[in-house]
Amino acid sequence: MAIGFTLTPEQIQRRDQARAFAQAHLAPLVERVRETADPFEAALLVKPAHEAAVKAGLIKGMIPEFCGGTMGSGIDAAIVTEELAAVMPDFVASLGGVLLALTPVYFGGTPEQMQRFLVPFLADDGAPQAVMALSEPAGTANFAAPAPAEGIRTTAVPDGDEWVISGDKQWSANLGGWDGTGPEFMTVVARTPGGVSLIGVEKAHFTADNLEVLETIDMPGLRGHLTQTIRLKGVRVPKANLIGEEGQGPDLAYLAFTASSAAVGVMATGTMRAAFDIAFRFAKEQTRGGGVPIIAHRPVADLLSEAKGRIEATRLLSWRALDAVASGDGAGLELALHAKVFGSETAVDVIHKLIQVVGVQSYNKAFPLIHHLLNAIAYPIFEGGNISVRRRQLQGILSAEGWDPLSASGLA
Repeated sequence: MAIGFTLTPEQIQRRDQARAFAQAHLAPLVERVRETADPFEAALLVKPAHEAAVKAGLIKGMIPEFCGGTMGSGIDAAIVTEELAAVMPDFVASLGGVLLALTPVYFGGTPEQMQRFLVPFLADDGAPQAVMALSEPAGTANFAAPAPAEGIRTTAVPDGDEWVISGDKQWSANLGGWDGTGPEFMTVVARTPGGVSLIGVEKAHFTADNLEVLETIDMPGLRGHLTQTIRLKGVRVPKANLIGEEGQGPDLAYLAFTASSAAVGVMATGTMRAAFDIAFRFAKEQTRGGGVPIIAHRPVADLLSEAKGRIEATRLLSWRALDAVASGDGAGLELALHAKVFGSETAVDVIHKLIQVVGVQSYNKAFPLIHHLLNAIAYPIFEGGNISVRRRQLQGILSAEGWDPLSASGLA
């Protein structure tokens, strides 16, 4: 096991490029997105940043080299993710939809499917969207449960050489596309005669008659993440668009959500980092009527030092987890789940305590700290809720025959 904690010159350059991108394309949008009352209009403000991300190669960076992309190591991905999330995590969550939707294609798709489905995402312009359509309005934690449980409700019925897909989907970023006509690619999780399966739907398959946007959800945080409820009404796609085998859907879906688990930990790190910067500067500059800056008072210094330590711990765990997942390390799943659960819940607690450093001023919406908490509150409950999904996965790992507590650390 090689252990290193110093960024290479190439990684430093990657960090600087991501930081510059965030300042140029995301920072100017943050307040505009927060202040735009209509959730659809707020999310549309981010479209130019998506176009800039395509030109900068960020989309290709999510696609493996064997598929024509430029995906680097997990550490490279963590560096970029943290820099972007420190400025606008909703943008990161939206881009992450590409990774989620396409990962089953990498691991379960045919060579022909990979070539066909990935075309929009290997281009150097536009703002293509890919969506993993898993979540449903009635809940999805038990989507793979066998009968008599209801599980996933969306169905894909065979009709000649086609699948006919019907059902409601919710929460995934960009389900309706930028204009309500659908994304460039959608991986639909649906119940087929052979079990829960994944089917690829391309933009050409959507029409005004078979795709309806029912609602754009008005979220308190992550407002640049276009979150909608859609209804699929008899969407017809070729049978050849089945990804993997019938009934293989849960395995491929969980595989896709492994990398996203680690990424949530990295996003949490970026959000805490941004919140810490606000509280730290406040404590260094403000006396609040006293004779010294408030950081000179022990309770304030203690809160800040504790927060900083927990940020560093989350970063190390999450970066290690994303690197393990990307490299195929057998410990990747366990580490990714820890990064998601620990990182997301730590972020909420840390930012809450940083709010106490600032005091009542932080409750003013014009002061930016409260907005980081509104973003962080989403982390334990999205990308697979910690209670309903992620801790149950960890329970399965710990309960497995032969599991070694030291295996994830490489010390077994």
